[in-house]
Amino acid sequence: GNSGIVFLIKEDTAQYKYMWNTGPEMQVLDNDGHPDGKITKHRAGDLYDLISCSKETVKAVGEWNLAEIVVNKGKLDFFLNGTNVVSTTLWDSTWNNMVAASKFKDMPGFGKQRTGRIGLQDHGDEVWFRNIQIKRL
Repeated sequence: GNSGIVFLIKEDTAQYKYMWNTGPEMQVLDNDGHPDGKITKHRAGDLYDLISCSKETVKAVGEWNLAEIVVNKGKLDFFLNGTNVVSTTLWDSTWNNMVAASKFKDMPGFGKQRTGRIGLQDHGDEVWFRNIQIKRL
């Protein structure tokens, strides 16, 4: 299956048709069973289309994974099953250059929000989420 956790979404359907037009995504994917698993920066734990996870810690299909997304004062960290797999800084020149070199380059609102909504994405595949917790830092 293919899914994701999208965050820092600007919810304005008049201006942005989809949540991923503004919010970055932690990819949730069956790396072995889905064709996107063959695409660099589209695998489980990746900052979708921007940064590959540093270490593959995703569990097999049918097992629960523990994902944590931390955004704190412009620093972004992804943890997958207890391991920090992505670490970057939001909104600086490196971030802007990375977005400009991605599929999001033609989306002027992408990755600009400092606060926003959280969305759980699906593409018609079965996906389950449980024990969702949000903590303001």
